[in-house]
Amino acid sequence: MDEQTLKRIADELDLPFNKVRAAIELLEAGNTIPFIARYRKEATGTLDEIQLRAIEDALERANALAARKETVLKTIDQQGQLTDTLRKQIEQCVDLRTLEAIYLPFKPKRRTRATIARERGLQPLADLILSQKKLNRSKQDVLQSFVAPDKEVPDGQSALAGAMDIIAEQWSDDPQTRTWLADQASKFGKVTSVVKRGKKSAEGAEKFDQYFERQESVNRIPGHRLLAMLRGSAEGILRLGVALEGDRELTDLKRKLVPNRNGDFAAELNECVEDCYERLLMPATESSVLGQLKERADAEAIEVFGKNLRELLMAPPAGPRVTIGIDPGFRTGCKVAVVDGTGKFLENATIYPTPPKSETKAAGDKLLALIKKHRVELIAIGNGTASRETDAFVTALIRDHQLDITKATVSESGASIYSASEIAVKEFPNLDITVRGAISIARRLQDPLAELVKTDPKSIGVGQYQHDVNQTQLRKCLDRTVESCVNQVGVDLNMASVSLLSHVAGIGPKLAERIVDYRDSHGRFSSRSELTSVPKLGKKAFQQAAGFLRIRGGDQPLDQSAVHPECYPLVQRIAKQLKSDVSAIIGNPQVCQKIRAEEFADQTFGIPTIQDILAELGKPGRDPRSEFRAVKFDDSVSEIGDVKPNMVLEGVVTNVTHFGAFVDLGVHQDGLIHISQLADQFVSDPNAVVSVGDVVRVKVLEVDIARKRISLTRKF
Repeated sequence: MDEQTLKRIADELDLPFNKVRAAIELLEAGNTIPFIARYRKEATGTLDEIQLRAIEDALERANALAARKETVLKTIDQQGQLTDTLRKQIEQCVDLRTLEAIYLPFKPKRRTRATIARERGLQPLADLILSQKKLNRSKQDVLQSFVAPDKEVPDGQSALAGAMDIIAEQWSDDPQTRTWLADQASKFGKVTSVVKRGKKSAEGAEKFDQYFERQESVNRIPGHRLLAMLRGSAEGILRLGVALEGDRELTDLKRKLVPNRNGDFAAELNECVEDCYERLLMPATESSVLGQLKERADAEAIEVFGKNLRELLMAPPAGPRVTIGIDPGFRTGCKVAVVDGTGKFLENATIYPTPPKSETKAAGDKLLALIKKHRVELIAIGNGTASRETDAFVTALIRDHQLDITKATVSESGASIYSASEIAVKEFPNLDITVRGAISIARRLQDPLAELVKTDPKSIGVGQYQHDVNQTQLRKCLDRTVESCVNQVGVDLNMASVSLLSHVAGIGPKLAERIVDYRDSHGRFSSRSELTSVPKLGKKAFQQAAGFLRIRGGDQPLDQSAVHPECYPLVQRIAKQLKSDVSAIIGNPQVCQKIRAEEFADQTFGIPTIQDILAELGKPGRDPRSEFRAVKFDDSVSEIGDVKPNMVLEGVVTNVTHFGAFVDLGVHQDGLIHISQLADQFVSDPNAVVSVGDVVRVKVLEVDIARKRISLTRKF
């Protein structure tokens, strides 16, 4: 990449040029972001993962811009219209939006009124009128000279109309005019939303009643509100637009486009400005402004989705203990599945503790037998239909039999999609889809990250508008988040599923399958180095992945840590200086604290890397996730009708948005803590106060049963 582009990226991101260049060189050499962030700190000057992602995105945009420039130059050149000035203008363009504005007049168009007028030979007339020069003959004579009945120009008025169509399109295609009007709309325009005729009482219209007649400033409309309006438009309920005062913009346009007020065609040109404004410029501006607002709203929403997904994936694991998963249900009963500490399926059953069958005693006996048989320590209950009733049944069973068991409610979002997926079918080909769901619920409690990676992130319930935003950008963000979390936590090479291994840096789905196949046929991996025996797992993949893979109880004690194999010689040097062996210093923070990183720094290993190694040696393979804590719902509250104002309840945060946080109270309808109710002090970003998975105490402000809305506060 050329120096100028590198400098532009560095300036755009406000990062040192040398760090940006080093990061891009590493990326272009095929290194992954997790690997660079963790194991190449000296090269990048300790750039973190967020900064590296920003560089990666900027690099992608720069490459896309360069490719688009090449296409534009080639297209215009083929038209024979590529001048040296235009070429220079295109080559110096620094963003895609400006490039497209420059290209617009040359872009192949569908057949327009202006196209037809040109076909009728009226371009010279348009050029003459547009020159606004003093004519040496009457307007009628000028127009009459372009009359051509054989070309469907029967009279002078038809010639004039065609010429004005050409002029209007030329004005509309002018990049400066478009940019100016878009700027006016961005500063002074209003986003308008009205209900379409006959749609006020349509099915689903009530969701958008607050937007039936609404105006909001373009420069102030919140992203989530715009997305709601756009959803209403997509569902055929609302009509969206962008409005300007009009008079001022029209006056300015006329002054700019028709400078000669005394010209022979001045009156006609002023009328043409009005036509151009209403018919071409404003629709184009409306589309452009709404497009930019949508991009901004998408970016904001996707950022929220990414944060929420991260919190969900990094939720505290209950740990490798024997667990029962219960997928609740009324008519079809509750599906029960038992898994061991590794998540291996052991046994399943169906119980009917709730109406319509209400076989409470039989259900209790069956569940109790499973608990005793498998020495169950955890019970995970899905939060869907019949969740609270099932929770009450399990609570009574634990109390009546004085069982030493931890019970927790687990989000079912995406569990049904996983149950029907190819992954689930391959894992449990002989089990019913509902049993697979119960297994997934149990595993989600044991280790949320390891189980949730099997499900499409969009199905996990990380936001309100997953299906409304740019799907390519959303997929990229969510995939990156999963990759980041998996590599931050690390993966047990001898237990990980194909799904989990697929997200380890440098591996991917195909290699993950080969690793699991090798493990199935050869038994446990005894060392990281054995990975090189996996078919088609080369040196590059090993380099990228090895540090994020863990081997418990293997031949090499460092394999259980995040220390990369390329750093093993350094650890051996440290142990030698301490007159000890490697196994003796692993897990010994007191010894590690005595070591000075500066003493071991050289051209191969810098101080940041050595500091990371020492921290890892002190607590090898530590889990960065916090300690597990189960939420305790109020036993007297099982449906929205039980929720009353002024109640103080415990719940778990399920979603965080720019306008507040949603909380599961155990009633199948999340309550909302508006941003103004999150804390006693002013809150600008809800993510700074709460995160998905947080257990919170809230007070009920208001309950709207008809609209299924619960308003909550933390200010009490």
